[in-house]
Amino acid sequence: MTANTLMDRRDHLLGTGAPIFYERPVNIVRGKGVWLYDDDGRRYLDMYNNVPCVGHCHPHVVEAMHSQAQTLNVHSRYLNETVLDYAERLANLHADQLTSAVFTCTGTEANEVALEIARSVTGGRGFICSDAAYHGNSAEVSKFTRVSQQTDGEKAGEIRAFPFPQRFRPLQEGVSDAELAELYLAEVESAIDGLHSDGIPLAGVLVCSIFANEGLPSIPRQFMTRAAEIVRDVGGLVIADEVQAGFCRTGDWWGYETTGFVPDIVTMGKPMGNGMPVAAAAASSEMVDEFRRKKRYFNTFAASPLQAAAGMAVIDVIEDEDLAGSVEQVGNYLRAELSKFQSRCEPLADIRGHGLFIGMEWVQDQVSRRPDAEGANTVVNRLREKGFLIGSAGPLGNILKIRPPLVFKRKHADLFLTAFEESIGQDVQA
Repeated sequence: MTANTLMDRRDHLLGTGAPIFYERPVNIVRGKGVWLYDDDGRRYLDMYNNVPCVGHCHPHVVEAMHSQAQTLNVHSRYLNETVLDYAERLANLHADQLTSAVFTCTGTEANEVALEIARSVTGGRGFICSDAAYHGNSAEVSKFTRVSQQTDGEKAGEIRAFPFPQRFRPLQEGVSDAELAELYLAEVESAIDGLHSDGIPLAGVLVCSIFANEGLPSIPRQFMTRAAEIVRDVGGLVIADEVQAGFCRTGDWWGYETTGFVPDIVTMGKPMGNGMPVAAAAASSEMVDEFRRKKRYFNTFAASPLQAAAGMAVIDVIEDEDLAGSVEQVGNYLRAELSKFQSRCEPLADIRGHGLFIGMEWVQDQVSRRPDAEGANTVVNRLREKGFLIGSAGPLGNILKIRPPLVFKRKHADLFLTAFEESIGQDVQA
């Protein structure tokens, strides 16, 4: 079946406009490790998917799921030691006060649970967030999506946004890092004051710990530590969205370790089950108990033995294969090698990120720093033709986004670097 025929069928069955990657979409039929294969047998180096975080079809995860599926899988209203063992193991990976978990199936659900935990504990209703955030698709969580781009009629009264912290397009040029941090912290305070002036008590802040959807900006030192203090000082709680940042993506287990703060509530999602829908919100036992007392939350497919088996196997692989150390080493190498192109490639204005999560800012020129979303999309599609799958993202659509499975190695980075150089060849000065 041709790609055009498949697209016509897809539009009919899934609805015209359902999101899809690449100008020539790829018909993927199988995967293994860091590789994906299309229906013609051509392989593609997957440098985008954080769902199969320990690699496509990892045998240990597959076997754990198979073994559990042929033994037992039920909803959460029975006693099951496997689920409890997983919850305990997950909690032990986090900061000390994060001792209990509410399991869900998606990051969106986890974030919605986290909002309700914060509201249950504080009695507040209002939240602050970054002005270019994305935390999920539900009616409640989507209120936090790119607030700066929402019309006045779309904006939720209980949500206020602050400019996301960054050094590349800062609030003010020519200031020190400490001064820049103060400018952004003043914006955090202003967002809280806006809620207060409207008589809306603060429940907390919801933020991706590495600002992934904001384009992985380099943020002023101490910003997150200080911002968390500001929120807590006025009675709010700090929610760290770890759906993209967690499970050693940055080289640390959690993004909040990378950016230097300790949250009150953590949400997790995509990487937890390596493709099995597993997600969770974690907090102290006292907070979760209060949430349970006030909300009758139940999810048919969450906190299941099958979820727990997949989640346990993912942690096994990360620990047994020392993926945290590998992520840091390979990520540092890849960023260092990519930086060598920057002085010779006018559109490549900035390279940033943590571990195996890299963002490259694509611009029209490095003086004006005008974003070039069309140029970024061109590079993405050139790489697709060469067998390398990345994406474009960020609030301006001009960030080349690299986020491969954690089993991505230096040999894979070298393959990509060659293809990247060829793909930007006409933009590289001699």
